[in-house]
Amino acid sequence: MIELLAPAGDLEKLKFAFHYGADAVYIGGQNFSLRANAKNFSLEDIKVGVEYAHKMQKRVYVTVNIIFHNKDTEGLEEYLWELSRIHVDAVIVSDLFVIELIRKQNIPLEVHLSTQASVLNHKSASFYKSLGVTRIVLAREASREDIKAIKESTDLELECFVHGAMCTSLSGRCVLSNRLTNRDANRGGCAQICRWVFEVEDSPKFSMTSKDLNMIPYLEEMITSGVNSFKVEGRMRGIYYIATVILCYRRMLDKIKDHSLTKEDEAYYLALLNRVANRESSPQFFDKLPGEKEQYFLGRQEVSNQDFLGLVLDYDEKEQIVTLEQRNYFKVGDEVQFFGPNMETFSYTVHTIWNENGEEISVANHPNMILKMPLDRHVSRLDMMRIKVFDKESFL
Repeated sequence: MIELLAPAGDLEKLKFAFHYGADAVYIGGQNFSLRANAKNFSLEDIKVGVEYAHKMQKRVYVTVNIIFHNKDTEGLEEYLWELSRIHVDAVIVSDLFVIELIRKQNIPLEVHLSTQASVLNHKSASFYKSLGVTRIVLAREASREDIKAIKESTDLELECFVHGAMCTSLSGRCVLSNRLTNRDANRGGCAQICRWVFEVEDSPKFSMTSKDLNMIPYLEEMITSGVNSFKVEGRMRGIYYIATVILCYRRMLDKIKDHSLTKEDEAYYLALLNRVANRESSPQFFDKLPGEKEQYFLGRQEVSNQDFLGLVLDYDEKEQIVTLEQRNYFKVGDEVQFFGPNMETFSYTVHTIWNENGEEISVANHPNMILKMPLDRHVSRLDMMRIKVFDKESFL
């Protein structure tokens, strides 16, 4: 089994993740989850999400992966039973007592071990397997050799992060946030201190930020090494980021499956992924220990991405008119691109825009405006319009 696993911070993001090609999503409830600042899911939301996923033969995993203090355990057993009644496909846990609780109470839940447990060797993986864990989410620091050894020794399902933010500490074992802001990183409150810019007297400003993870060059090798699930980080990210990243990895994995992947494909998808993020990226630990080129130390810019111009709401085939919900500024004369999961990306020059009153306008400059444009190529609901970044042909 090869699975593409997407983050989902709410129901809208869950639906976009599936629409753009994810096989499964991981989500957090409003308690016991490491992304406390995400909107997260109520139990009713989880039920809706699971029913939606299962109708599509897709899967939902729920994170229960905080490091528990005594007061955090209140209500946990009832919550786990409720997740089992909702029929979530697995829970992702890190604290040993949660695994023991599920086993002792015979709660019918599949258990995946969180990356927070920092598994990097086959003896640890075997230990967790003996407790009933069926999948290990390996530490982000796992190398090619680590992955192969764990797979060969345990035959467990292995899940690896392939894209998104890295932690400066070992897979989240950081207390900087606790010390400097009193927000507990290991109970969902990380203030991302490693991305702060520090000043030291008579020295340049500095940070200690890792560049993002990006495993595009090694996807095929990860499959042969024994990775079953390819995980994208980003429950706090928006729908444009999720759609772009998941679609890139979906198409890469499909091309690997049918033996049609080329170096030009890799270059194209890598360029798209680097464009959608606001930090540079690197394969990090898979091939070698990261060095100074895989980190930021002196000066960096994290500019918010403004490429997402509009979300397709409808397309009138007869009149050849697209209806959009505007997301960022664009105007008549701009070159744009439309993309989606069931179409080839194409470019278009904007020459007419109508507002929701049918009036012709030259500039779309109010977020969430409902607009119409003539368009002689078919698009579908939930396709997206972005600024023209580059043509795929330029990579051939």
